[in-house]
Amino acid sequence: MRSEEQKIIYLQDYKPSDYLIPKTEMWVDFTPERTRITTDLHIERQVGVEDGTPLELDGEHLELVSIAIGDEVLGAGQYELSESGLKLLDPPQSFVLSTVVDVEPEKNKSLEGLYRSSGNWCTQCEAEGFRRITYFLDRPDVMSVFTVKMVADKDLAPVLLSNGNPVDSGEMSNNRHFAEWHDPHPKPSYLFAMVAGKLDKISENFTTKSGKKVDLNIYAEPGKAELCRYAMDALIRSMKWDEERFGCEYDLDVFNIVAVSDFNAGAMENKGLNIFNDKYVLADPATATDQDYALIERIIAHEYFHNYTGNRVTCRDWFQLCLKEGLTVFRDQEFSSDERFRDVERIDDVKGLRQSQFVEDSGPLAHPPRPNQYEQIDNFYTTTVYEKGAEVVRMLMTLLGKETFHEGVDLYLERHDGEAATIEQFIKCFEDVSKRDLSQFQKWYTQAGRPQVSYTTAYDAESKQFTLELKQTVPATPGESEKSPMVLPIKFGLVSNNGDDLGWDSVEGAEVRDDLIIMDKEDVTVQFHGVSSAPVVSLFREFSAPVTIQTKASLEEDLHRARLDGDPFNRWESLQSAILNIVSPSMAVDGPALDLDLLDQVASALSQTLDSQDMSPSFKALSLRLPNYQDYAQRVGENINPDHIKSIKRDVDRAIAERLRGQLVSLYSALHLPDEYEPNAEQSGMRSLRNQSLSLLAALNDKQIFEMVETHYNEAQNMTDRQAALAIMCAYAPDRAEPLLAHFKENFAEPMTVFDKWLSLNASIDDDRTIDRIHSLMADDRFSLETPNRVYALFGSFTQGNPTQFAREDGAGFDLIADIIMHIDKFNPQVAGRFAVAFRIWKNFESKRQNAARTALERIRDMENISPNLSEMVNKTLEG
Repeated sequence: MRSEEQKIIYLQDYKPSDYLIPKTEMWVDFTPERTRITTDLHIERQVGVEDGTPLELDGEHLELVSIAIGDEVLGAGQYELSESGLKLLDPPQSFVLSTVVDVEPEKNKSLEGLYRSSGNWCTQCEAEGFRRITYFLDRPDVMSVFTVKMVADKDLAPVLLSNGNPVDSGEMSNNRHFAEWHDPHPKPSYLFAMVAGKLDKISENFTTKSGKKVDLNIYAEPGKAELCRYAMDALIRSMKWDEERFGCEYDLDVFNIVAVSDFNAGAMENKGLNIFNDKYVLADPATATDQDYALIERIIAHEYFHNYTGNRVTCRDWFQLCLKEGLTVFRDQEFSSDERFRDVERIDDVKGLRQSQFVEDSGPLAHPPRPNQYEQIDNFYTTTVYEKGAEVVRMLMTLLGKETFHEGVDLYLERHDGEAATIEQFIKCFEDVSKRDLSQFQKWYTQAGRPQVSYTTAYDAESKQFTLELKQTVPATPGESEKSPMVLPIKFGLVSNNGDDLGWDSVEGAEVRDDLIIMDKEDVTVQFHGVSSAPVVSLFREFSAPVTIQTKASLEEDLHRARLDGDPFNRWESLQSAILNIVSPSMAVDGPALDLDLLDQVASALSQTLDSQDMSPSFKALSLRLPNYQDYAQRVGENINPDHIKSIKRDVDRAIAERLRGQLVSLYSALHLPDEYEPNAEQSGMRSLRNQSLSLLAALNDKQIFEMVETHYNEAQNMTDRQAALAIMCAYAPDRAEPLLAHFKENFAEPMTVFDKWLSLNASIDDDRTIDRIHSLMADDRFSLETPNRVYALFGSFTQGNPTQFAREDGAGFDLIADIIMHIDKFNPQVAGRFAVAFRIWKNFESKRQNAARTALERIRDMENISPNLSEMVNKTLEG
């Protein structure tokens, strides 16, 4: 149950620390039973802070062995210990605090702080893990220069790594050795890292634009180092791109990455020592799909880019988390777009945003990118902070123009180098370079929810005037009933009958610059004079603002854009919109039958896209990914019946597949790839188009097609094609999938990254045996609830990829996940809290499912010793 003592942290209560720690020296002695950590903190009281002001250091799960100031050992009356830290009652102005603590990494199953996994010691300190290593001011605005000396048995830990540059190393008695590391750049404690253990590595070097040579190393568990080659290639490309695009040159002598198999998140940007979940590092064609390679490339880039946007300039407090994450996600998106097909990457990014962040915006967990309060910061590592934060940065670039935007980023990195900054300081840099007031734009950071935009158009042929009326509203969100209009940068075009964009002589009613309308009021009327013919308006090209368009376009307009729009995003969007608009009435349980004639018109437009010589295979593959369950469920909005949605979706897919059958078979048969696998954008696009053609054909439920899928599996020369065939069978022919899954496990699933794929595929099967199948998978010797990757693979696939079984009418799916969450919460509250997100749309279901979900949530809420992380998530979900 929720603790009445659970403290809420408010942004308005922020105050700088009374004390600073400009220098930190640590000696870490690793032994199997426990690790002893000796720390010297060079502490200074801030100017203006009164004498006698206590110093409260954070510390959890630490056994204090000794404490001293200088040479004086402190007595009981000079400090106080508690479960949350250490308080010095009357510290001097400037002093060195020496502490010795013991920790037990072997018993640390939360994977926060210092823990031991697969025989190796590893750390994870963001957001508040460093307090599990030693006593410290564990907050991002206290920045310190760290020197770390590590000692361990040579056989247990031949590799000793920490932040910064290597300073010294050597042999010691009793088969022990040491390594010393020094990071010259001040950093907050959340960026601290250590790794000690048995690791193999690959090495390269990179020469910066100024001519400095940087040693690059990627470490992995024994026998896995060669699987890091693509990650190394991605790192080198990232370093080069960041120099060319943002002028950011690497600032240490070495850059190390360590891939570990037990990690709560994807990766961590610790200064000079990035620690990764190994699923985002290890890859070869036999174990990784094209999507895996693309994720590795992006996440390697993301963590490296943090070296400036997150490390050199960090966030003042955790309310500013989107400052480092949103900006860095934007940067990794731009990198991927430059490395691959920009239009396809943009569509993929928007699909991800809508599937997760839009749901978050519309539900009980809605919050702005910069929240004004929280209970547990671990619960705010959300798609709103990351992906919506990136959209806000992208809008800044759209609003100001690319050149001015980069001037603003340059000023931000120069002005705040070595500092902990705020959103206000970030925005001020762009105001200074653009001479533009951005106070209203800043509401994107502080106001939850997203605008809903409606529009009407009119054309007067006699006066050649085109009128566009736009209206925006921002729906209420929990705790925010009153909303202000947002600044919307609207990229647009006036599409003629032949697909060209029409021009105009003059415009009035809003600020319009070339292809950009800037809307900053609730409603505007824009009049274009001198438009030669009636256009079809194309709004929010490139998805220039994260909004929902409420106006339902006519089928004629949607298909016109789908065939002729010069913006690839809106071509794709219009096809999706056309299908959703046609199907939506039938999504209601008592709705009308599908209009197959209208769907045939959509299929005709899709056929033209597939025939187009201007569109890449990747874009065509995306076009064949028809709206999924989540798209339909968001359109329905409330009283959702997952079984009915799935049934209608099957009918839609079948109707379009029937219309395109010959074309899809020809596409599948005609696409021939080189014998040598490459994970580049060109090959990936062709494989994607081939696999997507086969997937849509499977909707026909035709024996001949299923035989094609089986052949595709048996002849697959890479994991991309092999997994695609299995996914098709799991979705459309579960009985035929079973022997293939058994063959897959027996022949390919020895690596744990592939075993996870096998788990996910099994959990995605929608039939009456799903719950029993999941219990059977949990009994597998290689499955463990203590390993996040196993949990994400099995239960993430179930909750996100099998909505009809997760949201079963009998409540068995909700009960299963509730049981898992309650079990995991006992040792890993971070993971438990993240899985509670699966219930965030519970109020959108029809009444039986709604009641079942509420019962499961209340059971979690009422469990004994619930963690603060999980308590916050469940109570917000129930109350929202």
